[in-house]
Amino acid sequence: SSGINAEWPLRPGMECLIGITGKDFVVVASDNLSAHSIIAIKHDAQKQFELGDKMIMAVSGDAGDMTNYAEYIQKNLKLYEMVHGYKLTPNAAANFSRKVMAQALRSRGPYMVNLLLAGVEDDGTPSLYFMDYLAAMTKEKFAAHGYGSFFILSTLDRYYREDMTKDQAVDLLKTCIREVQSRFIVNLNAFSVKIIDKDGIKELGDIPNSGTVHKDVPKEAIHPELIARA
Repeated sequence: SSGINAEWPLRPGMECLIGITGKDFVVVASDNLSAHSIIAIKHDAQKQFELGDKMIMAVSGDAGDMTNYAEYIQKNLKLYEMVHGYKLTPNAAANFSRKVMAQALRSRGPYMVNLLLAGVEDDGTPSLYFMDYLAAMTKEKFAAHGYGSFFILSTLDRYYREDMTKDQAVDLLKTCIREVQSRFIVNLNAFSVKIIDKDGIKELGDIPNSGTVHKDVPKEAIHPELIARA
């Protein structure tokens, strides 16, 4: 046995991550669906991990690897701060995260995760890093992971502007989410959204704030928690 995950290589997932930078902020969104094979396990999964006061990692992929990898990065950044007395910048944290991913890739236990790392420097400069399970990393103005990115990236290419306000960026995010929910075959009922600026991390709640249910699906077939949220 090679010890490699049976689903290697990782394909674009049914999950969806979105990141959009502005002049002095970053908006990050992740879907709330946790699934195994064709089964939806839960609709309130949290895929965003706070790495500091002004830094977030959004992850998608294998459920176990997501938690193991994100928490490993999270705890090591905290340890670095305790040992050296200062926090790593988003750029340094992204390169450390890439190093961990690359080392695991060359071992018997690679991490089956894709991620977006978003943060804001002390001077207010925003950063968004796109990384896949092969430890390929690039800094972007906007980015997305998952099959939903096939719909999202064309929308962002058309409407993204570097001088957008926070409200305009959130409106553009809502447009991307509507596109995914109307075009994508999988029902990603809601997205958790956070915005990062020089003052820290602010949670904007779920978009939409009630679960979407296809018009042709009888309510009796929907999980009671979704009905309660609708």
